[in-house]
Amino acid sequence: MSLDGKVLIIEADGERAQQLRAVLEFIDRDAEIVAGCEAWQEAAGKPEALLAVLVGGCETDTQLERLLQQIHDFDPHLPIFLLAEKGKEPTVAIDAGSAILGRVEMPPRYSQLTNALHQAEVYRESHQAAGRQRPVDLFRSLVGSSRAIQTVRKHIQQVADSDATVLILGESGTGKEVVARNLHYYSARRDKPFVPINCGAIPGDLLESELFGHEKGAFTGAISARQGRFEMAEGGTLFLDEIGDMSLPMQVKLLRVLQERTFERVGSNKSIEANVRIIAATHRNLEEAVKEGKFREDLFYRLNVFPIEMPPLRERVEDIPLLVNELIRRIEHEKRGSVRLTSAAVMSLCQYTWPGNVRELANLIERLAILYPFGVVDVAELPEKFQTEDALAEARAKKAAEDQLVLNPTPIEYQEPRLPRGGIDLKEHLSNLEQSFIKQALDDADGVVAHAAKRLGMRRTTLVEKLRKYGLQRANA
Repeated sequence: MSLDGKVLIIEADGERAQQLRAVLEFIDRDAEIVAGCEAWQEAAGKPEALLAVLVGGCETDTQLERLLQQIHDFDPHLPIFLLAEKGKEPTVAIDAGSAILGRVEMPPRYSQLTNALHQAEVYRESHQAAGRQRPVDLFRSLVGSSRAIQTVRKHIQQVADSDATVLILGESGTGKEVVARNLHYYSARRDKPFVPINCGAIPGDLLESELFGHEKGAFTGAISARQGRFEMAEGGTLFLDEIGDMSLPMQVKLLRVLQERTFERVGSNKSIEANVRIIAATHRNLEEAVKEGKFREDLFYRLNVFPIEMPPLRERVEDIPLLVNELIRRIEHEKRGSVRLTSAAVMSLCQYTWPGNVRELANLIERLAILYPFGVVDVAELPEKFQTEDALAEARAKKAAEDQLVLNPTPIEYQEPRLPRGGIDLKEHLSNLEQSFIKQALDDADGVVAHAAKRLGMRRTTLVEKLRKYGLQRANA
């Protein structure tokens, strides 16, 4: 998730301004330079066209304070960063309540600028959303543009406004309850209760009481009468999650309620009508369970009126970048921090198999937000199992280019590499690039593997494995 918008550099020192613009353009950010503390508004354009302002020194502190006030009057929520030499504090105080978010040290460093722009994005988004009520957060796992998820959305639209029983199928963590909540929300029952119950989490002898309720004294411990989930969901929707784990005796009782639309509380002979829509879900293959005698065939056909299958995340890889954005947006909305991922990190996530599906992705994003609060996560910062060799090689190549840019801050014209007319073997190209950087690192480190590994930003053991893989010689271990 990122905001569009250029970065305005207000800096009288032309060399420093060009250094900043070179790094900003390297990370695909539009930058405009204003030489001095006056006449900057013409270059700024409209407030919404800007992401942030980088403010250098003015001739006097009074001039600087006047400039900051002008920017505040121009847009009180336009993020500002003060430029300062390394080890020197800005000459004006930074008010915690203002839009001055901090400082950027000179000469500019890629990581610091990236983090600063991330802060600016979060700050901008939070104030743009202020005063606007966020729409109902229903879609979570349904975010995406893949054909599979479009099919799920189409099925929801087709069946939501009917009372047909829906059976949601899919692996654990794919978002079956999200589908159920959407079905309820877009039905005529949306103003009535949505009541979920996990049939696999409640022991069989207690599930009957949970579903149908009980009368006082119906069994030991029943000290008062109690409503069941069917009564709680009256007029609304009852979501029976993990229906495949329900015991056979309970399946018989549930089948009777679905057929007759009436039930009795445990310990009572008084029939209660059930005006409830049933939505069930399971990660099990119910047709196989029927063949094995673990699930009643008649109940299966009662439930399987309108099946909806949630695809596993590995079959909708193109949705992962959108899901990452949505999960970060949710964390920010709940004020639990924020984080950003580089394109290389997202590419690496797209190559993982995701056995835990969207739930596993959500847990990862939350973990990264805790480990790197308001930071930018690259491939090397991902937990090891999410790192892929191709993504790591691309990240190392980019890091080497960034280091070169910092070492040579003179503005350079960045030439985007061109694909040869006859095409290339990308895997072989990246492999050759990786070998070249490894050789350079070993040469710079006089053959000391530990030092070379540090220069490459990888573990020593990982570098040893790569030396063995490529048949490269090492002088010292």
